Amino acid sequence: MLSLGEDAERLYLWKPAGIPVFPPHADPEGDCLLARMLAEWPSRAGGWPAGFEGGIAHRLDTATSGLVVAARTHEGLAPFRAAFGTGALRKFYLFRSDAAESPAGPPFHEQVRSEPIAHHPSRKDRMVTRRGPRTTHRGKWYDAWTRFTDRGGGWWEAEIRTGVMHQIRVHAAAAGIPLTGDALYGGAPGHFVLHHTCMIGSGWASPVAPLPDDLPADLPAPPQGGPDVLVRP
Repeated sequence: MLSLGEDAERLYLWKPAGIPVFPPHADPEGDCLLARMLAEWPSRAGGWPAGFEGGIAHRLDTATSGLVVAARTHEGLAPFRAAFGTGALRKFYLFRSDAAESPAGPPFHEQVRSEPIAHHPSRKDRMVTRRGPRTTHRGKWYDAWTRFTDRGGGWWEAEIRTGVMHQIRVHAAAAGIPLTGDALYGGAPGHFVLHHTCMIGSGWASPVAPLPDDLPADLPAPPQGGPDVLVRP
């Protein structure tokens, strides 16, 4: 399943976990969402700016599954990209954290984290949150906003309106609910699940991307429901 549907301005695609959105630098011919997209719609191969080939307007980490949105037209890409920069898009994810099931789990149902995020001072694969004025980091601080909601059974929903590298993972760790299987940020051993469920813009909403069908059978059942469950003011 690649297409989740379309509207007058956007294509909605489903990305499995384990492949990148764009070809990796080390393997330009490797499997990725863009290659699968162009195999199905070869007419979308040309005319897009570098970094947005095929009209794909944003990225997900390789390990993340779920919704990816592409502009239908060349003219429609720029305003759609601008919406990402202004915080006008609400992006919803589901993830697993077994920390919530422990006796010392977090005593909250919902929490907003707004600590700025920057690159780790010495590790390229890691980000840090600003814990104070002297937090060591590399480069600039990026504004970040994440709302976590407990969905039960170790499942959590994250809503973000910004888009910083590893934002959900690093904010979840700061909140005491690191993602299961995320050793980089202190998660418990287990199956890693981070899934981009849907995106809400001004006057439009994407389809809800279903979770992968190959999740381990022993995981607690994920929460059910569409945008009426996921979307709040």
